[in-house]
Amino acid sequence: MGCLGAILKHPDDFYPLMKLKIAARHAEKQIPPEPHWAFCYSMLHKVSRSFGLVIQQLDTELRNSVCIFYLVLRALDTVEDDTSIPSDTKVPILVAFHRHIYDSDWHFSCLQTEASTAYAPVGCILEPKTRLQQPRCHGGTKHYKVLMDQFHHVSTAFLELGRRYLKYLIQQVETIDDYDEYCHYVAGLVGLGLSKLFHASNLEDLAPDSISNSMGLFLQKTNIIRDYLEDINEIPKSRMFWPRQIWSKYVNRLEDLKYEENSVKAVQSLNDMVTNALIHVEDSLKYMCALRDPAIFRFCAIPQIMAIGTLALCYNNIEVFRGVVKMRRGLTAKVIDRTKSMSDVYGAFFDFSCMLKSKVEKNDPNASKTLSRLEAVQKACRDSGVLNQRRSYIIQSKPRYNSALVIAVFIFLSIIFAFLFKRPTHSD
Repeated sequence: MGCLGAILKHPDDFYPLMKLKIAARHAEKQIPPEPHWAFCYSMLHKVSRSFGLVIQQLDTELRNSVCIFYLVLRALDTVEDDTSIPSDTKVPILVAFHRHIYDSDWHFSCLQTEASTAYAPVGCILEPKTRLQQPRCHGGTKHYKVLMDQFHHVSTAFLELGRRYLKYLIQQVETIDDYDEYCHYVAGLVGLGLSKLFHASNLEDLAPDSISNSMGLFLQKTNIIRDYLEDINEIPKSRMFWPRQIWSKYVNRLEDLKYEENSVKAVQSLNDMVTNALIHVEDSLKYMCALRDPAIFRFCAIPQIMAIGTLALCYNNIEVFRGVVKMRRGLTAKVIDRTKSMSDVYGAFFDFSCMLKSKVEKNDPNASKTLSRLEAVQKACRDSGVLNQRRSYIIQSKPRYNSALVIAVFIFLSIIFAFLFKRPTHSD
């Protein structure tokens, strides 16, 4: 009933949702038959169905490289992020990770603790059966060299992070510089690596490191903001990524933000965090504007639009400290369906920045800074000259559909959909 209620409230979500469902089924059928690739792409859809869709629409050679890059770094990030793994086990893995890539006998078995069960499938990527030994497994020698260089580079960064790990474990993330540094290690380097893969494919120019880094930081900071409650309630130990330099202006301890008596201060701290994340938006737009390949463009643009949309939902929203705040499935389906050009990107960023701007209250301690950054984003979108070509995500016309008609169409198409995708039974 929840899905049906959402469609009745937003009937124009129905068609994009159906298209997304069909695309997901199609992507599952397109998993390569070779066992190693079947494992990788099956794992990709388990850990990120929406990200798996945009990866699979890339050129074949680049698609395989990006799939491997994403899964291995997701596994590495899982080790770093899992509080159930003792530090004396975790740090050596992070330090020696780039060497393990070359060692076909090394593996890190999936942990079976309660806290890591959700991550177990990702940890399996480091099992020997997916070892990346031959250049032919990644779409050519050039991609292979880029991947190995990036794995080494990321592992070296995690080595430095490992050296500082106990500091972060004991003292949390102290300053905004620490926050940026942490996000660079776990996401900015992914942006740099992807830019190098795009360049190695001869489909794109090599983007400047600074804006490649910003692409990663914008996504990572959005996740950190959205996942406050999940991270602070993590067992056996909280994950604390919000920098003390921000939250200490409002409460004495980071976990105090989740308590109802601190609701006003919690929202002010949240708004401060969102304002910090907005500093990366202009770099993000510059990066996407320079892309030429349509598939690479969609691969990069869809997560960035999802990020600005998520920030718009999170801003000034106490529910961040009470439960899960995320874009509804229908809106996500619209983003995936509509994002085809920079006019779509500028339109989405303008719409979501308008939504966020409408939520800024004059008595918020960072209101002027927030508004200034939003106005800079909106100016960049207006200066593009393409806003009149967009279909708005925010301004919705009055529904033109009768509720009973929508229900009837929904049931009818669901029956057809189930029939079309019913798996045939095989008799012996």
